[in-house]
Amino acid sequence: MCKKPEILAVVGPTASGKSALALELCKRLGGEIVSCDSMQIYRGMDIGTAKPTAAEMREVPHHLIDIADPEEEFSVMDFVAAAERATEDILSRGRMPVFCGGTGLYLDAFLRGGVAETPGADPVLRAELNALADTCGAEHLHAMLKEVDPKSADTVHPNNVRRVIRALEIYRATGIPKSEWDRRSLQMPSRYNATVLGLSYSDRELLYRRIEARVDQMLEEGLVEETRRLMERGVFEVSRTACAAIGYKELLPYLRGEQTLNEAVSELKTATRRYAKRQMTWFLAKPYVHWIEANDGNLVRKSEEIVNMSLQVFLKHKNML
Repeated sequence: MCKKPEILAVVGPTASGKSALALELCKRLGGEIVSCDSMQIYRGMDIGTAKPTAAEMREVPHHLIDIADPEEEFSVMDFVAAAERATEDILSRGRMPVFCGGTGLYLDAFLRGGVAETPGADPVLRAELNALADTCGAEHLHAMLKEVDPKSADTVHPNNVRRVIRALEIYRATGIPKSEWDRRSLQMPSRYNATVLGLSYSDRELLYRRIEARVDQMLEEGLVEETRRLMERGVFEVSRTACAAIGYKELLPYLRGEQTLNEAVSELKTATRRYAKRQMTWFLAKPYVHWIEANDGNLVRKSEEIVNMSLQVFLKHKNML
């Protein structure tokens, strides 16, 4: 029986040091990073999502960054499919896929399976549905989807005609709703042996100070201006995902003249701390996470120590598989 390919993942709350750890592990293990962040996939949302710098991406190849416009819907299953392609590409070159990010749902879906194979595009049907959208409007097409696949309809904006058409194509070709295909996908066995490392802080105040410093740095880099550009493009009006993104939604009241900047920044820091708590709650419930304590008492460990601890856990887990 062939042994499954090895992959590595680094998870944890925002501002915990995941990216720096993943970058260093890639250098040691000959790896490439697969971003596992639901916001870093979007072009133009750079500062608020803490994307890697150009220098970091030159140093180590990164995948699944800037692959969609924020006006587009991007589902968990879209991520799984894209991550499968990136992983196979990396493995084909003898490199190690290193997932990094705090979107636990995305990683969990990938680890629990893959994407059940759905039918390819039907050019004739696609042309017919596009013509119908032009004639009767996007809302009409969305109503058609709601009749046959209400779960999928609830997750896609009516203006995202491309995704509505794809869901209708799948139903017309198979008689099975796309939402059911998605459910089946999560039940497929994983094709990989994964070691998942999680960064944790027993002293939460250390993490919260890192979060506040991260927010201050983003503001210095131009987060307010980035949010204004996205708002003027109308991104937050058509994208529920972008509108709910921490780092942007807290600044919108300020840009609309409803709050002072200090009030908005205070809200942003509070929201980010709460998000970090939710992330920890999610990952702590996952038995597959091997935890690395990032602090020693009231001090953050040196990066070299965290890297060495992580490598020891990875090698030990790898040898057990």
